[in-house]
Amino acid sequence: MSTGTSIDRWLQGHPLIQELMALKETAWFNPAVQPADVALPDVGLTLADVQDASARMTRFASYIRRVFPQTEEAAGIIESPVQPVPRLQEALVERYGLELPGQLWLKLDSHLPISGSIKARGGIYEVLKHAEDLALDAGLLSLDDDYAKLDSDAFRAFFRQHRIAVGSTGNLGLSIGIMSATLGFDVTVHMSADAREWKKEKLRGHGVTVVEYEADFSVAVAEGRKQADEDPGCHFIDDENSTSLFLGYAVAAERLKPQLEEAGVVVDADHPLFVYLPCGVGGGPGGVAFGLKLVFGDAVHCIFAEPTHSPCMLLGVYTGLHDEISVQDFGIDNVTAADGLAVGRPSGFVGKAMQRLIDGYYTIRDDELYALLALLERQENICLEPSALAGVPGVARILAAENEAYRQRFQLTSDILKNATHLAWATGGSMVPDDEMEAYLVKGREALK
Repeated sequence: MSTGTSIDRWLQGHPLIQELMALKETAWFNPAVQPADVALPDVGLTLADVQDASARMTRFASYIRRVFPQTEEAAGIIESPVQPVPRLQEALVERYGLELPGQLWLKLDSHLPISGSIKARGGIYEVLKHAEDLALDAGLLSLDDDYAKLDSDAFRAFFRQHRIAVGSTGNLGLSIGIMSATLGFDVTVHMSADAREWKKEKLRGHGVTVVEYEADFSVAVAEGRKQADEDPGCHFIDDENSTSLFLGYAVAAERLKPQLEEAGVVVDADHPLFVYLPCGVGGGPGGVAFGLKLVFGDAVHCIFAEPTHSPCMLLGVYTGLHDEISVQDFGIDNVTAADGLAVGRPSGFVGKAMQRLIDGYYTIRDDELYALLALLERQENICLEPSALAGVPGVARILAAENEAYRQRFQLTSDILKNATHLAWATGGSMVPDDEMEAYLVKGREALK
């Protein structure tokens, strides 16, 4: 059966598809979700793989600490804070006209050092892994060394012989570009049409080659992959399929656990954790969700959030067609202010690996992203870029009357929900230039009216 024929059969008799095509805010909770111990083997990766990634990041800590002084306080560990946002929660009660029991928190990956987004996890990790592999193979490094030795002209000259390439809507390119250039790699970032100009300029300021496209993310990735395939000395970082990126993101969960414990937050069957993750191609939220399921099992519920103009993962999982389809196949334009989420075709790897582990998916309008951006700044004095607000309304979505069947399925009674913790993953924003952030806030304040 051709993809075209496959799509045709979804255009009739599927109200959810019609709502997505009409760009309506939509939620879908997957009936195929299974307990963690049943579905985790789908991924093909294990806790040992995540622990290996975590150990590699620790080996690089002395180097990171030396070349990025902003990580000094954290001893070279790239990590972000987590904090409750009670004033925002109160404002959401009023905005959505719902009681929102439990407590709302933000995971501020927006404030990760070096590149200010969730991509500082997976993106930087894959660059570090590639650098380690090259240096080990060349006999220049051993696992017992102090990795601060990589901060030298000799190592930069060694890495300069090697090339790295990536396709990006912006934040992944920033992370990979900055880290690669700091190590000494010759790095090229293929940027899609929706990438912000300031991100391109920041990369160029670090000596990164930026190739611009008038098309979307999928084209930028395809062109980057094609050029890298023609160069045997080039390592292409594949945001659609990379397990290294995925594992870098997954490390977040083992670090979140002690953060919550220190804050007195209990996570178990009677105190569930709901995590709302903005989703573009799927690698970042997929990796984080994988790590969360390894750490918290069935006590954590992961939900992906996408723009109404780019619901690629929802469409891919709902139809079972994954990366065989794009939102454009359904007449959806993939044009959104949420540049980090402006992806038309989902990761087939993540969609298939995680389809029985992600509770649900919802979409959000651009004007609501802007409104929430202004609301968060007003209530909590936290500034994020538009895409990073996608997870904020998640608590209201799962508690909406029309989603009662979801709550009943997981026995989420009122007594359990009042003990719940809701964590919106803030994926980017701290590096947005002041003038651009002010423009976002102006739009947001207007949307709030």
